[in-house]
Amino acid sequence: MLPVLTVFKWSPDGGKGLARDMRVRWALEEVGQQYDVRFVTFKEMKEPPHKARQPFGQIPAFEQDGVKLFESGAIIHHLAQVHPGLLPGDPDGRARAVTWMFAAVSTVEPPIVEREQADFTDPGQPWFSKERLAFLDDRIRARLADLSLYLGEREWLEGAFTAGDLMMVMVLRRADAWLLEEFPSLVAYVRRAESRPAYQRAYAAQNALYSGEPPPVSEW
Repeated sequence: MLPVLTVFKWSPDGGKGLARDMRVRWALEEVGQQYDVRFVTFKEMKEPPHKARQPFGQIPAFEQDGVKLFESGAIIHHLAQVHPGLLPGDPDGRARAVTWMFAAVSTVEPPIVEREQADFTDPGQPWFSKERLAFLDDRIRARLADLSLYLGEREWLEGAFTAGDLMMVMVLRRADAWLLEEFPSLVAYVRRAESRPAYQRAYAAQNALYSGEPPPVSEW
């Protein structure tokens, strides 16, 4: 049975590879696993059938042979355990790669997402100001500076490409381009990842679904 990946019927990013199912698509391509797709509207995401798959009413969700998972990091970790190619063979290397998966979503992503959402949720609020946005930018900058320092001249975070790099690159892609460009090593890191054939196949698959004229908002 092919795995089934539940995704947006229409993605707000218009197929730019920012929705979190892109992370799982990329991992599936890296390990050579074909998959089917199930579409849900924003309304359907909050209804019982989908919440039985994803308790918080989000995407992605993953199902295969009775295994039902949610959270992109958990899904990718599962794929990396059952397929070769995303984690090193030695225990220490695997542990390091998993550490970077956690670092991506727990340390680097939160300030990026907070800054991203501020432009949509904060205007009109008493705390919304240029100073507030600058503070959020500096929080991201501090994380990027530490990451850039660690990466140094490395091609990937821990030797060969791993699921840790996959997760980290997908998080970095959500940062404002002008801010990421302050760190040339990170820009080069992202470009190396985006040049991988598996990434390009995953991006093309997602982009093909959403790059056309969007349907009426009522159908999202």
